[in-house]
Amino acid sequence: MQALSLRPPPPAPPITDPEAIRRGYSHFRPRILIWTTIGYGAFYFVRKNLAVAMPLIEHQLHISKSDLGLFLTLHGVIYGVSKFANGMLADRANARLFMALGLAVSAIINVFFGLSSALITLGLLWMLNGWFQGMGYPPCARLLTHWFAPRELATKMSLWNASHALGGGAIVVLCGYLVRNSNNWRLCFFVPATIAMTIAVALIIFLRDTPESVGLPEIEGTRETPEPSQRFSQVLWRRVFSDKYIWIASLANFFVYTIRYAVFDWGPTMLKEFKGLDLTSASWMVAAFEVAGLAGMLLTGWLTDRVFRGRGAPLSMLSMLLCGLAVFLFWKAPPKALMLNTILLMAAGFFVYGPQALVAVIVANRATKHAAATAVGLTSIFGYASTVLSGWGLGVLVQHHGWPPVFMCLAAAAFVGALLFALALPAKVSGYSDSHH
Repeated sequence: MQALSLRPPPPAPPITDPEAIRRGYSHFRPRILIWTTIGYGAFYFVRKNLAVAMPLIEHQLHISKSDLGLFLTLHGVIYGVSKFANGMLADRANARLFMALGLAVSAIINVFFGLSSALITLGLLWMLNGWFQGMGYPPCARLLTHWFAPRELATKMSLWNASHALGGGAIVVLCGYLVRNSNNWRLCFFVPATIAMTIAVALIIFLRDTPESVGLPEIEGTRETPEPSQRFSQVLWRRVFSDKYIWIASLANFFVYTIRYAVFDWGPTMLKEFKGLDLTSASWMVAAFEVAGLAGMLLTGWLTDRVFRGRGAPLSMLSMLLCGLAVFLFWKAPPKALMLNTILLMAAGFFVYGPQALVAVIVANRATKHAAATAVGLTSIFGYASTVLSGWGLGVLVQHHGWPPVFMCLAAAAFVGALLFALALPAKVSGYSDSHH
């Protein structure tokens, strides 16, 4: 096993035999994709577990909903900032160790959370957890852009994005089972922490930082002239902060996340109050939105590589337009037409999750493997800033004006997002024409 250090590992002695190179790629590339997917899914185990535990925490510890809501808000804000800050660190770190460390520390924080009962202690621990959670996404961006060429990145990142749905779905089911059988909310932190710690160890064993670190040549399509004379800050400025298309895609991400989180956070309440559904049916309909989103993510990733030659903006623009249309038709659909409402909400999910995955593809391809983690972190700041609108903003709107203005806002967000993706249409994908292994 390679030495454990957070610094990028030095290049291993290069492999020159073509057959050995082919076998090396065949061995490591699927391993990188599988273990980054499992690893990022495990971050959900020690982040989304609080949602299931909250009703029991509220009842047993007499902590109010507003205090619990504040935990979630502060955690989200710190998480968004952390993804950006840790993106700049991950671009210069050993991604394997960086990701495993973040997951392990989150697991340890969960154990302490499960041992605590004081409001202030719980709040501080969950805010601290938000910071270490931000060490999950950026190293995945680094790994995927080093191991996969631009021409296949959209497909591979869409497959990797399944970790959101798999991790989020699995932890809700697991914690629901733990709470139902024990009435002990602390198990929602101890059991997931044990699983996460086990997976953190597996990441150290199975992941590798870059092809060069195991003696393989760079993936064709990612090779560029080295920039030995430039400091990392200069590379970031040239690759990320001075690239207008990265800023456009980041801003578009604000509107993508506004729709995604509005349905995710407000869906059950909206379906109950506006469409007259019971909470069980509403929950299943929100689950259908998520499943449709996963299907849309996989299809748009595949089409982006096969039809649009790695360019994420065209399909993102079309998807947001169709998402806006689905939201508008859902608003106008008769409440009694359960099947029609379900299909329209699924359509909205199908069309919004594709752009969510493709934003990362657009900026990673623009920033190249040298600064992909930073670029993806920048989009995260805009994505999580959207919770001000999708959470607090829509809550105020519903309270004073009812649900119809919410649908108008979400349809408008979809069309503004489509317009921003239209501005990104000229963005080129460097290295796309190269062959790949």
